[in-house]
Amino acid sequence: MPTPVFYPRFERNAHGEGIKAHTTTYCPGCGHGIIQKYLAEAIDELGVQDRTILVSPVGCSVFSYYYFDVGNTQAAHGRAPAVALGHKTANPDSIVIAYQGDGDLASIGLAEAVSVAQLGLPITMIFVNNAVYGMTGGQMAPTTLLGQPTTTTPTGRSELVGRPLKVAELMAELDGPVYVERVALYDNRRRTHARRAIKKALECQVEGRGLAFIEVLSECPLYLSLEPPEAEDWVRDTLAPVFPLGIKKDETLAGSTFPELPVARYEPDEVLGVIGATTERPPRAAGPGGFPAHIDRDDVSLKLAGAGGDGAQTAAMVLTNCAVNEGFDSTHIPSYGPESRGGTSYADVHIARTEVLSPASPHPHVLVAFNAPSLTKFGPAVRAGGTIVYDSSLIERDAVPAGLADGVRVVPVPFATAALEIGAAVVKNIVALGAVQGATQLLPPETFLVGIRSALRGKPDLVALNEQAFARGVELASEAAPAA
Repeated sequence: MPTPVFYPRFERNAHGEGIKAHTTTYCPGCGHGIIQKYLAEAIDELGVQDRTILVSPVGCSVFSYYYFDVGNTQAAHGRAPAVALGHKTANPDSIVIAYQGDGDLASIGLAEAVSVAQLGLPITMIFVNNAVYGMTGGQMAPTTLLGQPTTTTPTGRSELVGRPLKVAELMAELDGPVYVERVALYDNRRRTHARRAIKKALECQVEGRGLAFIEVLSECPLYLSLEPPEAEDWVRDTLAPVFPLGIKKDETLAGSTFPELPVARYEPDEVLGVIGATTERPPRAAGPGGFPAHIDRDDVSLKLAGAGGDGAQTAAMVLTNCAVNEGFDSTHIPSYGPESRGGTSYADVHIARTEVLSPASPHPHVLVAFNAPSLTKFGPAVRAGGTIVYDSSLIERDAVPAGLADGVRVVPVPFATAALEIGAAVVKNIVALGAVQGATQLLPPETFLVGIRSALRGKPDLVALNEQAFARGVELASEAAPAA
């Protein structure tokens, strides 16, 4: 039956012209088209089109937003349940559907799927099981059958890589879901039943009963190397015996409903209060035209690197906040090693006049190195005319790598020794921030001091110590920096 839930024209192919305006990306005989038809009809029949949000992640359903005239969100691979949870809690009146394939939900997204299902909020999860990675090349999926050949198991799946995962049974064992069923599409009777199950799963949400999970056994003729009728036979005779059809859990008859979700509030004062922020504008020391254009006209990139526990991440965050306080766009991307202490750790920081276009700093203007491995690894990547500031307490001068780009200035500053002289080893990262300022005049000193005070607003007794560390870093770098 025609339904207004589908767009009248699909613009995915040939800009929606001619016959392609009414065709999808699904292969002939694929079950996705049938499942989505039933889903659209259920949305229409329940009158919830304007309230519905469809979340589709990576997989064959990735282009669903070209077909469904509802709210659409594209999720990262496997993360549809987490995105759906965000939508539902932000807008409890919305009807949220997470639509996923077996590779997406049962592999990379299994943790999200199980966690959201156990929580049990009224969300509808549609799980399409065709026993193979249909979009990415026909690799083995968590639901691939024993003995089934795939591109990654050309001789068939063996028990050495595990047995097929029965997701519907797994979900039914959780306390959260109120309705779990597995259906199929291989004949008219099964298709009629699948249509009813999908509608019931939506009704569970519309009525506020709780989370519903529908697993659909679907044909993938392309990777089965079968014609559509033969693919239907394979689902009936081979797939369904391993994944038995039927209701796995149904608590809808109990008549209970999920507790009413609180309505999200977006008043700025309330939101700021929750996150501990304030509407008070920090003082700006740079003033109009205060962007550090002597380093780069539009976007300055920095990398702070050392061992875990050196404080590179904290320094990077303070630096980023300082730039934001001055009205610039700034980003901080952390990269941690395997250990919280002793492992490698670095942070990429950008400070842009208007907008950071890429947060990574593969070729920074400024490198702050807390240990020799960081200097060795990242020093040669500093761009021509850039600056390297390193901890000369721990790094010998001959550890500076050869082959630096033209015009790179190298500024040795004893971060650790200076911090110990001040009286606290932990402030060596603040000495490093002072050294950055002393070597590059990146931002006004007062800007850094405001950022440091803000970071320590819960520890006012440490402010004076950190201010002293910053001033010492500025002093040491100013003395050591070669002329620009």
